[in-house]
Amino acid sequence: MSFLRTPDPNPGWLSEDALDETRGRVPILYVEAVPVRVDSLGQVEQVGVLLRGSASTGAMTQTLVSGRVMHGESVRDALLRNLEKDLGPTAFPQLPQSIVPFTVAEYFPLPGVTPLHDPRQHAVALVYVVPVTGECAPRQDALELTWLTPAEAVTDSFAAEMEGGRGLLLRQALASVGALL
Repeated sequence: MSFLRTPDPNPGWLSEDALDETRGRVPILYVEAVPVRVDSLGQVEQVGVLLRGSASTGAMTQTLVSGRVMHGESVRDALLRNLEKDLGPTAFPQLPQSIVPFTVAEYFPLPGVTPLHDPRQHAVALVYVVPVTGECAPRQDALELTWLTPAEAVTDSFAAEMEGGRGLLLRQALASVGALL
C-alpha cells in the first residue's frame, strides 16, 4: 500500500536521517539569543533563560533561545523565527539593526575542545542579546522561561545548570551590554 505524502512546505529542513548524517560531516550554523528586559535607559534589568528537556539525555537543563539557520533563510529571519518559536508570537523581540553578533560560539561533540559542548554535532552559533517587550510564553520544546537579574544569572551555581557550557555565553552576553559590574 502506498501513501501520498504532502510536499514539505519548507524544503529548507532536512529529514532526521539526513540531518544526523550531515551533523556527522559538517558544522551546522545556528543562531542563539539571550532575551533581556531593559529599562528606559536601555540597561538590562532581567535576562531570560529557558528550561528544556534534553533529547539526548532526558535531563532538564537551562538553556538559551537557539535554532538552526535553514538553507535559503537570512540570519535575521532565522533569529526572529527561533525567538518566536521559543518565546511565543507576542514576545515582540527588538532585533538588532546589524546582524553582527556579540560573539561566535563553537560547539564540539567531544568535551574539552572548547568550553561549549554539543554531543550531537560540531556547530557554530552566532549569538545575540535581544531585548523583548511583550509577553513571553514558551512554546514547542521549551517548558518554561525564567527571568533572572544579571547578578543571579552569572552565579557559578546557575552557570553549572546551563546546557553545554552556555553559562559562559550568558556571562559574555551580559558583559557585552555592560550589565556586569
